[in-house]
Amino acid sequence: MADVTKFLTGIRTFQQQHFGENPELATTLAEGQKPQALLIGCCDSRVDPALVTDSSQGDLFILRNIANLVPPYLKNDDYHGVSSSIEYAVCHLEVSDIIVFGHSNCGGIGALMDSAQGEPAGEFIGNWVSIAASARDKVLREMPNESAEKQARACEKESILVSLRNLMTFPWVKERVSKGQLSLHGWYYNMGTGQLRYYNQLTREFEVLVKHYSPDSQEEQQKTS
Repeated sequence: MADVTKFLTGIRTFQQQHFGENPELATTLAEGQKPQALLIGCCDSRVDPALVTDSSQGDLFILRNIANLVPPYLKNDDYHGVSSSIEYAVCHLEVSDIIVFGHSNCGGIGALMDSAQGEPAGEFIGNWVSIAASARDKVLREMPNESAEKQARACEKESILVSLRNLMTFPWVKERVSKGQLSLHGWYYNMGTGQLRYYNQLTREFEVLVKHYSPDSQEEQQKTS
């Protein structure tokens, strides 16, 4: 059995910092939450949304699933974990922003791309990632001669757009967006460089929002600041 000691040590460190060094914050958070944004991210262990965005407790209402996907609005007797999370964030917490946070080297999108070759993806994964089947099909149609890696990177971005469109099928999301009470954002994070791109609805391109990190650029920034 794997040793979980490091997690327990981390909890003790967290308790010291959270309760010992900043008891006022602990008291405030215990009274309720008022996050600014709902962030829909991937389960990937390498991409922790709170860590990547350097957010404090209470800043983000985070929903994570395979490939950061949003299914279309559908009312039936099935279990709707993603939809219920979106409903709670929008209708009860009244967040002002929803961020669909995709990333490079996504295993879920890799499974989606492999499914085009008839490769199975487990009991549940294949059906789940098929939410973005239109993104896969578009990439294969428009980039038939590109490498599998380039196709996967393109599909990762295109699947973000699928989720943004699906968000607008939720009536209470669409209503708040139309009234200017809610904004939707599509972000794409390159885990190899740290670069962050956002989807510009005017240009219909993913444009650089935060440049990739390098020691040289950091030193130059410090000299000019």
